[in-house]
Order: sequence, then structure tokens, then C-alpha cells
Amino acid sequence: MAEKKVTRQYADAGVDIDAGNRFVQRIKPIVSKTFRTGVITDIGGFAGLFSLNLQHVEKPVLVSSTDGVGTKLKIAFMMDRHDTVGIDLVAMCVNDILVQGATPLFFLDYLAMRKLDVDRAADIVKGIADGCQEAQCSLIGGETAEMPDFYGEGEYDLAGFVVGLADNKDILDGSEIAVGHQLLGIGSSGLHSNGYSLVRKIFFEDLQMNVHDFIPEFGRTLGEELLKPTRIYVRTIQNLRRDFRIYGIAHITGGGLIDNLPRILPAACKAVIERGSWERPPVFHYLEQKADIPEREMLRTFNNGLGLVIVVNADDTKEVMLRLEAMGEKGYLIGTVDERSDGEEPVELTG
Repeated sequence: MAEKKVTRQYADAGVDIDAGNRFVQRIKPIVSKTFRTGVITDIGGFAGLFSLNLQHVEKPVLVSSTDGVGTKLKIAFMMDRHDTVGIDLVAMCVNDILVQGATPLFFLDYLAMRKLDVDRAADIVKGIADGCQEAQCSLIGGETAEMPDFYGEGEYDLAGFVVGLADNKDILDGSEIAVGHQLLGIGSSGLHSNGYSLVRKIFFEDLQMNVHDFIPEFGRTLGEELLKPTRIYVRTIQNLRRDFRIYGIAHITGGGLIDNLPRILPAACKAVIERGSWERPPVFHYLEQKADIPEREMLRTFNNGLGLVIVVNADDTKEVMLRLEAMGEKGYLIGTVDERSDGEEPVELTG
């Protein structure tokens, strides 16, 4: 008896090559708006090419970072809104190289979905492109993968990769931070992209809330609050560094103030932070009160209203604060750098 042959195509396994081609054509005009001087290829090639202009850089250093959006994506799934998580993706990457003293040059993304939904994927890329424009870097490529047996219906994951440039003399590593320097916080837009596993547990399991519930304290629905994009601080920091000496910058992400400030402090220094010296968005008060979260847990899980902390000379503090205000930023004098004794914690809370 002859063996019956079954003709198979890739589409039978849930992967639509034609949809992938349509997607590339759909996003080309979106992506091209991010191109800056140096981009020498369009998307759709095997790799993205970027030409470096090093004429004014004495000792060039490439600085790179990669990150994702984390379980904040679950909120996007619940809301069926996908045009902002790309901003979060860019922000989490570019802010990390920004605080090292680098200027973002180009960005790449990785988007993996159960099945390619061209409209949804285009919304995601639009958010990435919006973030790149805000960060003044180019989206020069990426990868979109259909993985039908890997993700749930309507689910996807995102990863981002950024490369920036710094002159070796301009790199910020915190090594020149000294006793007497001042700590200035720059306000966040809210939760940014950290702590969402705990946030989701509190709101949706413990409090049995819905993303469409209107929260008077927030002035918006719960879902709208939780989807607020992460702030991108590129323009702000570049403006400050043109006129002021910045000794170090900490990106307040996972780990909060407790874990991120020590990453830039010399071993002989500690950060002395004054409680109540900055404004916390309502979402942090709400979480703390409703879930009875201890202070230290709040400070090492969430940003608590501070996206960045910068270290400046005491003599520059007033002028830097005025500059932040002029740029529409919320700036706060939150503490000082003090001498650290053996056995002391690197972050001390007062007040």
C-alpha cells in the first residue's frame, strides 16, 4: 500500500510569511522618521548599518544596553492598547546608557508574537519609533518572530537594544563623587516599568480591581495609570551637561533608591536621603496604603516618583534646579553625599 504524502506549508504551522512582508512595508514610513545622520540602510536588510562620525570625539567609547518591558505588557493585553509599551522599551534602554554619559545613536527591537497581527505590531513599532524620536536615536532594524506554540492568544514579548557613543573623558562612573555633593531627584511619570508583578498582584488579585475602574486619586482609570510610559531623559540630561558639572547619575529602576544609588557611589561615600523631600505620584501612596507595604520594600521595589538622581556641586544646586524647572521637569533636592564608615549602609534615610 502506497504511503500517503501530506503537502505542508509554513502557514500550516501558524507562520504567515506574507503577513511578515506586509508588516515590513507598513512600518517603513514610521521607522524612517527616526533616521538621523549616520543611518545608511533602510529596514528590511540582514543588518542595520550606521556610520560613525568621530571627528569631534577624542577617545570614542561605544556604550550599549538591552532591556525589556516586563510584565507591564500584561496591562497592555488587558487594555488592548499597544502604542505606548514601545516607548517604555526605548526608555529602559536609553536611560541606562544616558546615565553613563553616552549619547544614544541607534536602536534595535525584537518582537515575538503567537501570530503576527499586522495592526497590533504596527502600533507597537509606532511606540518604539516615538521613543526613539524622543531619545534622538534611530531605529535601524529589528526582528519580528511568529511563535504559535510559545505564546498565549494575543500575547507577545519585547526586547530592545541600544548603542550610544561617549568620549572617554565624558563617561560618568561616579568615581569623582565626593562628600558634600548634593543629590537632586528628577521626577518620574509614575511606576515606569518596574514592580509590575507586585502591582498586578495587589490590584487584580488582592483588591479584585479592573483596568477600567476609575480611580479618583489618579484622575483616570487604573489601566491608564498603569500604562503611563516611562520617561525618557535624554534631552534633559544633555541640556544640563552642556552647562553644569554632573558627577554621577543613577537610573532609578528595579531596586529603587536603595539598590541603584550605591551603584554610582564610591565605597567611602553614602547617600543621605531626606524623607518627604520630593513629591510622590498618587499611585505610590495608594499601593503603600492599600497593601501595607513597608517603607524599605517600597524604596527598593519602585522608583517612588524619582526617575533619575543626579549628583552636583553644592554651589550649582540652585542653578540646576532652576534649569530643570525651565525645562518643565520636577526637580527636588533630596539629600547629600556624606562620609561612610565601615559597616554602614550606603543609603541612609533621615527625617
